[in-house]
Amino acid sequence: MTTRWKEYHLPETVEEALTLLSQYEGRAKIIAGGTDLILDLESGHEEPPEALVDVTAIQGLNQIRQESGPDGDWIVIGASVTHYQIEQHPLLQEVATCLTESCRVVGGPQVRNVATIGGNVAHALPAADGTIGLLALDAQVQVCTWAEGQVHCAWQPLLSVFAGPGRNTLQSNQMLGGFRFRPTGPGEGSAFDRIMRPQGVALPILGVAARVRLAEDGQGLGQAIVVIGPAGPIPFRALEAERVLTAAPRFDEEVLEEAIQAARAQAKLRTSKHRATKEYRHEMIGVLLRRVLPKAVERARASGK
Repeated sequence: MTTRWKEYHLPETVEEALTLLSQYEGRAKIIAGGTDLILDLESGHEEPPEALVDVTAIQGLNQIRQESGPDGDWIVIGASVTHYQIEQHPLLQEVATCLTESCRVVGGPQVRNVATIGGNVAHALPAADGTIGLLALDAQVQVCTWAEGQVHCAWQPLLSVFAGPGRNTLQSNQMLGGFRFRPTGPGEGSAFDRIMRPQGVALPILGVAARVRLAEDGQGLGQAIVVIGPAGPIPFRALEAERVLTAAPRFDEEVLEEAIQAARAQAKLRTSKHRATKEYRHEMIGVLLRRVLPKAVERARASGK
């Protein structure tokens, strides 16, 4: 049996993990669930690292919590939280529905029990279900950096860590600490749906998530976030569709169809032998938006009662 790495470390703090990563100067990889990394190593898609740094024992990285501060309430999810933890969490089911729905369809139960939301983001695939759910919630990502003998953690936009398909912007002295977003409140709702290949290949043909907030009159939308993947080299926000939805005085079928056309025009689709043709996915944008947007609006109206 070929050894894929020489050393395996289990740090208990972010400082310890970052110190190790810096010492190896790019020759170490972070591992949590390992559902992507191990397969990549076995298939030869990743160069064998000198060491693996397991972050699952770091306190706080495997927790979901609500924080209140002068700038309002946040939901914080540690980078080592599993998809199973997210899909089963009662608070997230209520205030981050699109995220629980997106994490619920990742792999099978065995995968969701160990695969982490941080790994989902760090793997940087534009169709990653958990990433799409987070982006629809307008989530921020916490990047922790080892510099001048200290740990510096900062919140930044989620899309800032994506460099392209399968490539993130993290340096050898950096790691993900977690994610945060505003919980949905009265008059707000979210939803997620996707289309898979019927053969059971673990790749979505297309996924869509949306978060909406009703306008004051309850007829139109004061805010709309629409995310589609894969529809470009990094996770994709359909900004033109969002503008259509928020500019209309009311949300109805006509506005929905206008939003679909705007999303189709902006999306950068391509044919994939593993997923589907460009033309098919172009049609599926409409199918999924007709499912997801009315569901998000319905939940927003129900939450305001």
